[in-house]
Amino acid sequence: MHNILLIVLDTLRRDRLSAYGHARETSPGLDAFAGRGTRYTRAVAPAQWTIPAHASLFTGTLPSTHHVTQSNSRLSADLPTLAEQLRAAGWHTAAFCNNPLVGVIDHGLQRGFDGLYNYASAVPHRPFDDRKPWLRREFSRRFRPYARRIGNQFALNDTLFRLSLHPLLTPIWTRYINFKGNSANSIGDVIDYLEMYRAGGQAKPFFGFINLMGAHLPYRPAQDAIDHVAPHLKRDKQAYSFMRMFNGDGAAWASPPEPPLKDWQQQALLDFYDAEIFAQDQQLTRLFAWLEASGMAHDTTVIVTADHGEGHGEHDLFGHGFDVFQELTHVPLIITGERFAAGATEDAPASTRRLYHTVLDIAGILPADEAAQSLARTGDVGAAAISEAFAPNTFVNVLVHRNPSVIERMALRELRRCVVDGDYKLMLTGDRPTALYNIAADPAETRNLLTSQPERAAALHRLISPAQADDQSGASAEQDAAVLEHLRVLGYVD
Repeated sequence: MHNILLIVLDTLRRDRLSAYGHARETSPGLDAFAGRGTRYTRAVAPAQWTIPAHASLFTGTLPSTHHVTQSNSRLSADLPTLAEQLRAAGWHTAAFCNNPLVGVIDHGLQRGFDGLYNYASAVPHRPFDDRKPWLRREFSRRFRPYARRIGNQFALNDTLFRLSLHPLLTPIWTRYINFKGNSANSIGDVIDYLEMYRAGGQAKPFFGFINLMGAHLPYRPAQDAIDHVAPHLKRDKQAYSFMRMFNGDGAAWASPPEPPLKDWQQQALLDFYDAEIFAQDQQLTRLFAWLEASGMAHDTTVIVTADHGEGHGEHDLFGHGFDVFQELTHVPLIITGERFAAGATEDAPASTRRLYHTVLDIAGILPADEAAQSLARTGDVGAAAISEAFAPNTFVNVLVHRNPSVIERMALRELRRCVVDGDYKLMLTGDRPTALYNIAADPAETRNLLTSQPERAAALHRLISPAQADDQSGASAEQDAAVLEHLRVLGYVD
């Protein structure tokens, strides 16, 4: 019997992991884990924020197809989720979720789980709640539905959402309603749950989805984690004061920083972010060690990735609301299991939406006509990867009140897209190409090659064109010429 664990590390930038070359030791557990599996160096998130990215992971489609792009969006019943398909095929499915946008907000992504355990709530739902004393158990049972309703109201009401981000209120809800869940509790529960499941002699294979929020704002890592990755901060009162202020201003978490952050402020954010990554990695290390000690690692495919990354002032942006730069869409992806070579590295682009097909393939239920989408099929990795950033209306409305001029100046309401093929990445605003980067030579995306390599831009534009979405392989030289002419009309080619 084979099992599958899908672990999504929310808001985790690939370039801040020592497993991917970061100078600091932020992820020793993931470093060791990567040595036992295949590490994808160019994994691309299909969206830049939580809800559409998870919808793509759970359906294998792009946001423009599944349409779950806003807090009040709901997944169509015509698109079965990964968990629904596995459960229908006889798998036991369980989710351990620390992000309220996935575990609390009612958008249809919770469909298909036999057990859905949510740690991000004023009244968390844990798998062993029935072991609590009677009074605590009854309190949780009675008040949990009210907590969920309140959470959904804040997601659906722009005014309530905007008010919740006020500096007087942000520190309250981030501390007292478990906004980031509890990584230690959820990892402990996963281990206990799997021990119980295996001890019970269950005949069904197991699929577990785990979402951890350690790398998401606010950044309040334990002091030992800060001391490990950034010992110089120990006596830096200015950095701590700035972080307290930033943590308390929820509206700043997805707003273009104006005025731009000073170098020391950006460094403080990265220092605290790295410390959060290290603290989370310690919990992952517990899980990996248990999987090895229990023997479950030998019959389990484990997938570790991120839904998206995070901006810390690069490209005049902060958070993960409005674009598709590398810091938002270039994510980690490591897979261990019998179909993934230990210590291997895969450098071709790989969209994380294809994890949907990969899991179904490992489970033996992927339709034959979708087999090429599975990352478990050797040689099928190198297709171009597309990402789409639909601006979250809730944060656009925050900016209407906070900094309305920046919306038009930076065209924040417009759809952003990118396509990555080999070493090159084309970015578009609407349908207008705006930048071409060689991300191998220029990972920080500072040198725009659009005017110097228009033919390459035209070829990449064809891959992302809505007119060619159903048949990328059938485009012709005439179509390339048409795209090139489009670039000329837009003024990018002489």
